Amino acid sequence: MNEEETNEATEAGGRLDLPIPYRFPGVVPIAAVIGENEAIEPEAVAEGSVTVAGRVMRFRGQGKLIFAELRDGSGNIQLFVEQSTADDFDSFKLLNLGDWIGASGMPMRTKRGELSVKVRAWSLLAPAHRSFGDKWKGISDPEVRYRQREVDLWANRDVRQIFLQRSTIIKYIREFLDENGFVEVETPILQAVEGGAAAKPFITHHNALHADLSLRIALELYLKRALVGGFGRVYELGRVFRNEGLSPRHNPEFTMLELYQAYADYTDMMDMVEQLVSGACLRLHGKTVISYQGQEIDLSPPWRRATMEELIFEATSETVNLAMTREEVAGVADRLKVAYAKDDGSGKIIQEIYEKTTEPNLMGPVHVYDYPKEVSPLARDHRSKQNYVERFETVVAKKELANAFSELNDPVEQRARLEAQAALRAAGDEEAMAVDEDFLRALEHGMPPTGGLGVGIDRLVMLLTDQPNIKEVILFPALRKDERQ
Repeated sequence: MNEEETNEATEAGGRLDLPIPYRFPGVVPIAAVIGENEAIEPEAVAEGSVTVAGRVMRFRGQGKLIFAELRDGSGNIQLFVEQSTADDFDSFKLLNLGDWIGASGMPMRTKRGELSVKVRAWSLLAPAHRSFGDKWKGISDPEVRYRQREVDLWANRDVRQIFLQRSTIIKYIREFLDENGFVEVETPILQAVEGGAAAKPFITHHNALHADLSLRIALELYLKRALVGGFGRVYELGRVFRNEGLSPRHNPEFTMLELYQAYADYTDMMDMVEQLVSGACLRLHGKTVISYQGQEIDLSPPWRRATMEELIFEATSETVNLAMTREEVAGVADRLKVAYAKDDGSGKIIQEIYEKTTEPNLMGPVHVYDYPKEVSPLARDHRSKQNYVERFETVVAKKELANAFSELNDPVEQRARLEAQAALRAAGDEEAMAVDEDFLRALEHGMPPTGGLGVGIDRLVMLLTDQPNIKEVILFPALRKDERQ
């Protein structure tokens, strides 16, 4: 059916009084029907019968003939319904837009070349009690799209494709890690002591335990305990929860990949990110060069590797490093009009300078490495640079995509750092970490040298599907209360 053709199906309101079956066997995806019958000539009818099912999305009656578009998750096909050959033609005329139906008949091609199913028998499978109205034309209001994603998926065909691509990406990640010897594990979502990141948690209460618990903010600490227990390579793909604001890059509930590899360091994790992301891109697009919001990005390894301080200099022409005094570092921040707290040390101020002046302009892909120790309580001391740690963040399309360390495995040093974090927390920093005695006890049993990596799956999907807003890649994103209701 042509886009300009008029819908004459009724809107939801009057209901057909037809029995609804408990099952409807033999359904073939519409895409398969199309693929198997492409060779049918105009005005020809194929032998044999097919059974399809889906929603009625367009409808046009011409006396004793009805043309309807049926859509399922794989595609659309026209239904050709003749009064003389179709069962219960009069009831078919009373269908509503959005009604689920199943239909059986012979594949055919109309005089105008439209592949169709010539309907012999049909059943109403689920009436649409709420009208689709003009939603079959597409929805453009983001509020409506995100709040009624179930309608958005039908009305905007590209939306369904995004989530199919998301599934492909996640499937590839699991295949890649499994092939490289990693074991997928599951760790607690409810935690007595949240840790592994600087973030404010969501708090809940467990009645039977008479205890407050937190939804996890990261996957890290339990996965490291698995390494202590003898797993050499582990990963988890899971939801994490951070009690923070909403933005085009942030949702309070999001999906993380974290993996840990014994006997590796942060340079191995750089290689891992490049292989993982470029491989997912190749699986999805058949190439490693993509366009993101009009900007071409080449994801082919190797990627650039640069220190935070090198990139700050390139962006601002200012030299800043931890060999300078705090007053000198603060002076650079003042000249660049970057705000910082009075208690921030040199490392925190350098990070603020980077995040305000440099990161927002990095198209990448680039591994930004060697972070100040002050802002990295779980990373191992740099092997040759005092007051730095072996940490990097990967930036692509102006957004942090991954965060990785040579992991700190000295329990004495780890305790000192967590106690420093706890002091910040006691002073009012809601994002500072707490002391996790169970984790520290595990480290005291010994954890081998380890490389660890975290990848934001939602941001990876944004990148590979060319979406500027995280809500476009989360099926049901967090939304503010709809005051209109």
